[in-house]
Amino acid sequence: GVSHVLTLVLQELSLLCKRDVNGVGMLYDLLRSRWLQALLKIYECLQHYLGKRPVPVMLQARALNREVVELLHEAPQSGEIKELRRLLRAPHFKASPALLSAHDAVAQKDFEPTLPPLPDNIPENEEAMRIVCLVKNNQPLGATIKRHEITGDITVARVIHGGLADRSGLLYAGDKLVEVNGVPVEGLEPEQVINIL
Repeated sequence: GVSHVLTLVLQELSLLCKRDVNGVGMLYDLLRSRWLQALLKIYECLQHYLGKRPVPVMLQARALNREVVELLHEAPQSGEIKELRRLLRAPHFKASPALLSAHDAVAQKDFEPTLPPLPDNIPENEEAMRIVCLVKNNQPLGATIKRHEITGDITVARVIHGGLADRSGLLYAGDKLVEVNGVPVEGLEPEQVINIL
């Protein structure tokens, strides 16, 4: 592992330190630092997890759930089938569509929204435009907007330090908003744009 290699390197450097080779002492102290040791330990743990991470039994749990429900309606009502129907009606299964959708999203690694492809017919003299994807998850955007006094464009007035927009590094003060969630903002009032955001 990485820790073993680092130990061997430190042993070699310790011999060079005794010979007073230029710069070796500083490198030796760096490699012995506790933060680097902790970082390498985390790296090894992540590598171990990636090598042995569990694989989902199936990718379409929600589709299987619908199929089972349909089969239960058509099958003869034996004791086992009644018991299974009772389990599927239990309180923890009442939210099963959302629960199973979450399972399928994780199993299929469908974590991020997909962005539309850039059009091929963008004119060469067109001003630069960025497509930004921010997932809010009920947290505030952390940016204010305003209407430009002359052009009437909706622009980012301020990016609040530590907010979602600031942490993403994707929005900057002065950026012009063209479209939000597929809705063009030209001609809209700032209050209307805030409602879309």
